Amino acid sequence: MTIRTPDEIVARLRAVRAASTDMFGFREEVLLEALDFAHAREFLPPEVTASQWDQRRWRRHSDTDTYARWYLTFAIDKILDHRGNSASRSVEKLAELAWLLGRDDLASAVDEADYPMYGAPKVKTFADGLGWPFIDGLDDPDVRQMLTRMAAGLECDPGGCTRGCRA
Repeated sequence: MTIRTPDEIVARLRAVRAASTDMFGFREEVLLEALDFAHAREFLPPEVTASQWDQRRWRRHSDTDTYARWYLTFAIDKILDHRGNSASRSVEKLAELAWLLGRDDLASAVDEADYPMYGAPKVKTFADGLGWPFIDGLDDPDVRQMLTRMAAGLECDPGGCTRGCRA
């Protein structure tokens, strides 16, 4: 279920483009994929057809909530893997997913949260804001501890990270 209407999403897309703050297009990507072809058309290359678009948009996800839950897990994996660029992308996409879910307050909170440790505090803000598990789905207590530390802005290992934790 997408809380925002297609017209609201189109207006947000136009605003994101006009602001020129979405340097790599991650926010735009989430918003665009939430639209049907008729509403997305103005943002697509002219050669993209309706059937091509239908195959592209949120391929594995039936609605915004399902996509956001899947993407939260994906973002946590990127944090744990110490993937800087992927983690940054995840944070921006989660902020737009919060907006799509009608949570302007949460989108702002994610944007305003600190970024250290691959955005773990931001991703935790997103999960907590929706009442979704952040570490509950992780079976390994060492991994749970690592993610908890990173969400607090600390290196993953109290003895020092050998994988590249960066504030």
